[in-house]
Amino acid sequence: MFLTRKHLSRRTLLRGGTAAIGLPVLSAMVPAPTALAQTAAAAKPRMGFFYLPHGAIMNNTRYGAEMNRWTPDAAGRDFDLKPILAPFAPLKKYMTVVSGLGNKPAESSAVHAIVPATWLSCEHPRQSHAPYGGVTVDQLAAKHIGQDTPLPSLEVATEEEGGGAACDGTYGCSYGRTISFRTPTTPMPMEFDARKAFEKIFGRGKSEAERHAVSGDYQSLLDMVLKEAGKLKGTLGGEDRALVDDYLDSVREIERRLELLGQRDLTKIDLPDVPVARPSFDDLLRLQFDLIVAAFQANMTRIASFMMAAEVSNQSYAHVGVPDAFHPVSHHADNKASMEKLVLIQRYHTQVFADFMTKLTKIPDGDGGSILDNSIFLYGSNMSNSNQHNQFPLPTLVFGGGAGAIKGQQHLVYPDRTPLANLLFTLLLRAGVPVEKIGDSTGELAEV
Repeated sequence: MFLTRKHLSRRTLLRGGTAAIGLPVLSAMVPAPTALAQTAAAAKPRMGFFYLPHGAIMNNTRYGAEMNRWTPDAAGRDFDLKPILAPFAPLKKYMTVVSGLGNKPAESSAVHAIVPATWLSCEHPRQSHAPYGGVTVDQLAAKHIGQDTPLPSLEVATEEEGGGAACDGTYGCSYGRTISFRTPTTPMPMEFDARKAFEKIFGRGKSEAERHAVSGDYQSLLDMVLKEAGKLKGTLGGEDRALVDDYLDSVREIERRLELLGQRDLTKIDLPDVPVARPSFDDLLRLQFDLIVAAFQANMTRIASFMMAAEVSNQSYAHVGVPDAFHPVSHHADNKASMEKLVLIQRYHTQVFADFMTKLTKIPDGDGGSILDNSIFLYGSNMSNSNQHNQFPLPTLVFGGGAGAIKGQQHLVYPDRTPLANLLFTLLLRAGVPVEKIGDSTGELAEV
């Protein structure tokens, strides 16, 4: 049999005047008889990292299994769901519970100050107020699978600057306010303002026409900057020219992102309404998740990181029956009533996260699957028992199908204190990110 059908490039654009709109995946983009997964049209996995402070009610030296509200009793595929994880029941086929992990590089006398930033790096930072930590896995992923979107990565939060109390006299505040480091000295700010997060993802303006006009203004400004900088270089010495070149590289990166932004068709995306006034905590948490849904659906980004609550958070959870502040509740002193309050807070977070993922199961993405089918999500904390501020055993979940790379529906139990870095290393490999080692990793977790 002779096969002569030609195929369209995945990069084909519909052009009209100055507008250019990208196309969804079409059958004509797949060379016959090549399977979709073997072509450039194959879905790239999305990655998400969703962080909670203050651990989970999962291990307790006083009550043991009696107060375990997280870890399933059974290993393997037929595992039970404790109260905190119960909201994930409808999503169990996408779920991997990973037990036995620890993160030794996160241990220090600064019981909160370095915990967020070491979650995704598994590297102990320098003892300095000036930031110097490990590059986090979300940024490694952004470098390799996030460069063909307007935003290589998206970082959001619910509380301003990650909570000012997550500071330390030795380590400062840099490591307590973010879970993302682009370079050892460049922490990524977590955007807590939903309106600013919206504008970062979709551009300024209340309508698509306004956003397009604002984008044009940016483009004109960049043209002027490049022209003037080119003239300036002829008058400078070698060292200054190198600095200008670095600056121009940054400008070109903005140009590239604006060009990609102009190719996105947002007419079929249900963008969430962003309130003028600051919403309630519950509304803000859900709104930030809705922004991530829209950003994934519009292919504005492939990498998202979310601090669902701040380290040392004093947020009240009266809407779920806990009017107390989160951080004081976490210091439960082995009091059963206080621990049950913490369970209510932790179950609320898992319910909101489950609602987010349920939305992703309903959005088609490529070859018959959903966005969640093609995603790899890490959900958990870099603390275990919040009363002891320890880093073993860490509450850790993986969700998504990873475009076929993640098995799902299993509870994996590893030897005590297996490095969390082994899981991070594995998830990057599953996403197709070339990496040799993460933090103190010792190898791949082949069962994931």
